[in-house]
Amino acid sequence: MAQQAYVTETDGGGSGPERREPGFRRLADRLVAGWRGDPRIWRRGLVVAALAALLALVMVAHAHIPNRFGNLGSLTETFLPWLGLCVPVLLLLALVRRSATALIAVLLPAIAWLNLFGGLLTDKAAGGGDLMVATHNVNADNADPAGTARSVAASGADVVALEELRASAVPAYEEALAPTYRYHSVQGTVGVWSKYPLSDIAPVDIKLGWTRAMRATVTTPAGPVAVYVAHLPSVRVKLEAGFTARQRDTSADALGEAIAGEPLERVVLLGDLNGTMNDRALNAVTSQMRSTQGAAGSGFGFSWPASFPMARIDQIMVKGVEPMKSWTLPETGSDHLPVAARVQLSAES
Repeated sequence: MAQQAYVTETDGGGSGPERREPGFRRLADRLVAGWRGDPRIWRRGLVVAALAALLALVMVAHAHIPNRFGNLGSLTETFLPWLGLCVPVLLLLALVRRSATALIAVLLPAIAWLNLFGGLLTDKAAGGGDLMVATHNVNADNADPAGTARSVAASGADVVALEELRASAVPAYEEALAPTYRYHSVQGTVGVWSKYPLSDIAPVDIKLGWTRAMRATVTTPAGPVAVYVAHLPSVRVKLEAGFTARQRDTSADALGEAIAGEPLERVVLLGDLNGTMNDRALNAVTSQMRSTQGAAGSGFGFSWPASFPMARIDQIMVKGVEPMKSWTLPETGSDHLPVAARVQLSAES
């Protein structure tokens, strides 16, 4: 049977195969046609453009937002990455308004966000590393301390730090971790478990009146490493007081001072700092140490809350040590996710 061809009249009166433009091209032509020749595209959407410019200004100048009004600066910096979600919303509004001015303005926060966080979107992990560390705020109300301990130990970490240890639950953590970690010490509500010997163990005074930070020397095959474990005070968001963090900020300064006076060259800080790397209130610590997530992680590594992580407030930071890989561990019975990292202590040949 002969195959019938679909034909249509041509401009010249003849016939030829029917041509159908791709759906995407037809849609693009319609959009362009709606904008072409319309002088108002530069006058519409000025409010959207202003909002885009303001968003870009907040991202670029976040360090200048004052903290004296409810610690607004620290609050903004804690959730700074999430401001990127405003960009597609503004882009959609610019398209709906058919505003060229708004479209151009939306480029400003997009570029600012990529400048701040674009590097976190790539996987910077490398192979190797001769020490694996992990830290976990286990939650004082954890209903399964033994299960949580076993889950963290299953990561294969050589050194584990735990925070928010309730005194009555410490024996359960000790029993569950004993088969994997021969050495350990608990100071107040924080503790460290290690496959390698511990020495020079002491609490660190972070100006709270009780112990929520400690220091120990871990004697690894590559030499001694100073390991700090810290749980800085919590922050609160209150309607009448804003972002209250004065006690956290004071403790961060004290912790930074202790680390600055550390005699060992290689230092690892593990803990719940109740703040992100962007938070200026942690400058006493972050200015002298590197985040393993920022240097060797993939993505933002958000750790809290565990059910829907929105911020990385659990940190692994190093000085005199090379980060190789950083990641979050599976959820446990806590409201925080554990975080882990592999670092290189010895000089690679």
